[in-house]
Amino acid sequence: MRLEYFQLIDRVVDLNLADRKISSEATIPTNSTIFEGHFPGYPLMPGVLLIEAMAQTSGWLLVALNRFERMPILAAVKEAKLRTFVTPGQKLSITAHLDHDGSGYAVTKAKIKCDGKLICDATLTLRVLAFPNAEVAMKMRETADRIGLSVEAPTDG
Repeated sequence: MRLEYFQLIDRVVDLNLADRKISSEATIPTNSTIFEGHFPGYPLMPGVLLIEAMAQTSGWLLVALNRFERMPILAAVKEAKLRTFVTPGQKLSITAHLDHDGSGYAVTKAKIKCDGKLICDATLTLRVLAFPNAEVAMKMRETADRIGLSVEAPTDG
């Protein structure tokens, strides 16, 4: 994770466009200024950042499904459940699948597991818009390359 850049996904592990599913991984950094205040002497990953990691994974699914022509913005979080604590150094497995897509909005169901144990899950609504400019589109493609999401994602998964 690159918390200082708000990039919470380390790599895309699997992308299946036919099934509208994605899996990613993220390792919680052992040192980050975020833990200086959350909490001193007892560092815990903030729940809001876990939700953001699910939103980013969902977003990469939508970027791939839209062939890098549109970008998602988190619009709503429903039924979020944070089940246990996450500490520095833990490796997270994040999955998302597209539940509904239409009228410029997409709904995904996402979850995070660590060592096979469910950490949290949520239903997320994302607004899907055209890229505001070429620079944003280029930066998204660069990030996609860095995390292993193929810009020319296969249609069959």
